[in-house]
Amino acid sequence: MLHQWSAQSGQTPREPGHLPESEDLWEQEMEWLRASREPLRSLPYAMMDKRLIRKMREPEGMQMTRWQCWQQKQQTMGQRLGEVARRLAWGFGLWKGALYEIGALQCPGSHQAQTYIPRFHNQLWNVLTGRAFNNTYLFYGAYWAGPESSSAYSIRLAYLLCPLACLLLCFCGILRRMMKGFLRRPGLGQDYGVPLSAKVFSSWDFCIHLRDAATIKKHEISNEFKVYLEECRRRQQVQQDTPTQRACRLLSYLRVNLLNACLVAGGISAIFWATKYSQDNKEESLFVVLQYLPPGVISLVNFLGPLLFMFLVQLESYPPSIEVNLILIWCVVLKLASLGMFSFSLGQTMLCIGRNKTSCETYGYNACDYQCWENSVGEELYKLIIFNFLLTVAFAFLVTLPRRLLVERFSGRFWTWLGREEFLVPKNVLDIVAGQTVTWMGLFYCPLLPLFQSIFLFLTFYIKKYTLLRNCRTPPRLFRASSSTFFFQLVLLLGLLLAAVPLGFVVSSTHSSWDCGLFTNYSAPWQVVQELVALRLPLSGQRALQYLSSHAFGLPLLWLLSHILTVCIAQSQANARAIHVLRKQLVWQVQEKWRLVEELSRLLQEPGSSESLIPDSPRFRASHPRFSGPGFWSPGSPGPESPARDPSTRTPPWLSSSYPGSRDSPGPRFRFPSGTEL
Repeated sequence: MLHQWSAQSGQTPREPGHLPESEDLWEQEMEWLRASREPLRSLPYAMMDKRLIRKMREPEGMQMTRWQCWQQKQQTMGQRLGEVARRLAWGFGLWKGALYEIGALQCPGSHQAQTYIPRFHNQLWNVLTGRAFNNTYLFYGAYWAGPESSSAYSIRLAYLLCPLACLLLCFCGILRRMMKGFLRRPGLGQDYGVPLSAKVFSSWDFCIHLRDAATIKKHEISNEFKVYLEECRRRQQVQQDTPTQRACRLLSYLRVNLLNACLVAGGISAIFWATKYSQDNKEESLFVVLQYLPPGVISLVNFLGPLLFMFLVQLESYPPSIEVNLILIWCVVLKLASLGMFSFSLGQTMLCIGRNKTSCETYGYNACDYQCWENSVGEELYKLIIFNFLLTVAFAFLVTLPRRLLVERFSGRFWTWLGREEFLVPKNVLDIVAGQTVTWMGLFYCPLLPLFQSIFLFLTFYIKKYTLLRNCRTPPRLFRASSSTFFFQLVLLLGLLLAAVPLGFVVSSTHSSWDCGLFTNYSAPWQVVQELVALRLPLSGQRALQYLSSHAFGLPLLWLLSHILTVCIAQSQANARAIHVLRKQLVWQVQEKWRLVEELSRLLQEPGSSESLIPDSPRFRASHPRFSGPGFWSPGSPGPESPARDPSTRTPPWLSSSYPGSRDSPGPRFRFPSGTEL
């Protein structure tokens, strides 16, 4: 390579393996490169060689200032923008490219290649496949930096640590949201859920004034009641089932799950072979179609898979809540497995993971077909993001909208059965999770991919909003949004782990490309961290880092973390037991109040009950047995000693402010075994 030879000899670059008798031809080639003004992007050299040729073309003995460098960059950028604008204007010309192609106006002896006759669809295809941005900062290969020093800013370290820091921050944010959702869930079973009376009397929001908002709130409360009643009916049915019915239900679950597992295995196998076929046949003429074969197969599998899952589940006549849970679980498995298989197939093709290939022995990757394999991975992930967005737009305006128009226009049994499309919230949420997982996977290979994903999410929201309000109908299957939030956060965490594992392997154990990028001279990107530690940290800091990464620090840290985890688990279990006891105490207290109210009503209805209302009378003591529940005063006992009063003026204990069940009373004191008082 040009830059390797020049770095070793200190002279003008020469191709490796060049014979001495061809020195004159090589010097003539270098003089032509130095004197020529042909654009660098049209030269068949690598990025490093093009930078060296640019330095050779600069005048000798003249050092450009920052202002001159900035002006030169602006001039070059302006020329590129003007050339792109001219090509686009030429491509927009009506029938111009087609007329040139039909009439053969290209001269046989001309040096102008046929590729300089631009056509708009070629430019658009390059944008869709990522080739138009191959030499830009969108992909890994466009970043470059000189040797590391002890004082300069390290762009290599920043490029390496930014994706890792982003993944760490996303992990902390997801974990925080999961904990907030987990704390809101009832952790002690269904017996302590919100009662139906509380849902009836406290569900309405009295701040609502608009009619549309009130209608939406009514539907929300109605759906909550339906889900609650369905769960109650299902629990009651499960309790009444015989052992034979339970065994049949278990066999039915196993049969459906086995069929779904076979569908998932077939889907990920199709993704693997599609990716392998598209990469192995990339030089053929059909490569224009094969470019989007893996994203197309992934989208097809993710579209047909849920439909087949739904069909298999409906054949078993499960309750609606069971159907939604099974379909949701298998959709998650299918989406994550498809992305995992796509990542593995790319690694097997480009990094030769799991197979032996001679082209990988020298460089550590498939250098014959992928000289800059990081850019190739970035292009694949870029195409996956683009294809998902285009598929969303196509389904919204080419499938859902015509379906709604046809259903409204025609009447009949078929159109009634077809109806509008159902808007499934879990499916749309899982699509967003899958897109976010692809974005995390491309942080290292395509640093600006999150910017594209943010723009696509912004547009997707309004497209989905239009589809929901105008073209879709409410699905008959209901799901509980409060409990699904925790599940979606868990799926997002699994997607983050799916993206972090390949990235960790690439950063720590994979050799970078020799032709492009920031880590061309490193055996692995993580080696730059060790180099900078040796260059910039003092000896004491290096020793401290060595100690922190050694077993002498790791084993005590593991022992300390295990003890802290044990203490936290024991404390949480103790708190759970305390909450359980307090809930039982609350139930007993409510039951005792109801019993006292019933006793009072019975005594008031009896004739001559004036004497029975006196607490010290024998009749009152006989009709009020002492209750010895935990943490309660006995309702029939006189309670704390107080000055004697006239029996005729004494207040019944359940009406006095000192009674533990009254509103003004501080309530009974419950003492835990450890002495803590509540």
